Amino acid sequence: MGEDNLDSFAPVFNVETHMLPSVIEKNEKTIKQKFWKKLSRVASFIPFAHELLSAYYCSIDPATPVRVRAILLAALAYFILPTDIVPDFIVGLGFTDDATVLTAAIGIISGHITDVHNAKAKSILKEMTNKNP
Repeated sequence: MGEDNLDSFAPVFNVETHMLPSVIEKNEKTIKQKFWKKLSRVASFIPFAHELLSAYYCSIDPATPVRVRAILLAALAYFILPTDIVPDFIVGLGFTDDATVLTAAIGIISGHITDVHNAKAKSILKEMTNKNP
C-alpha cells in the first residue's frame, strides 16, 4: 500500500470548467440588474468612470476570451456591491477600493480593451454629461 498513488483516484477538478461558468453567470446577472443604475448615480464624481465603462464594454463583447470576461465581470460586480472594504458613502475614500480592484483587473487584461470599447465608453460618458449638466 505504501507506493500506491492515491492522486490517480482523485477526480480531476478544473476550476475553469466547473466553477467559472456559474460565477460568470452570477456576476453577469448582477451587472445587468444594477450596473447602469449605480453608474448613473456616481459617474459624475468618480475619476475612473471611463475605465469602468471600457471594462463593461469589453466584458460584454462576444470576442472577449472567457477568462478576461471573468476578471472584468468580477471587478464590475465589486463596484456594484453595496458592501465592500471601504463603503462608497465615505467622502473622498469611498471608491478607492473599487478603483484599485478595477485597476488591477485592467492591468491583468489591458490588451483586451480595444479602441472600440474605449470609444463606446467615451460616447456614453459624453451623453451622460450632456443629460446632467
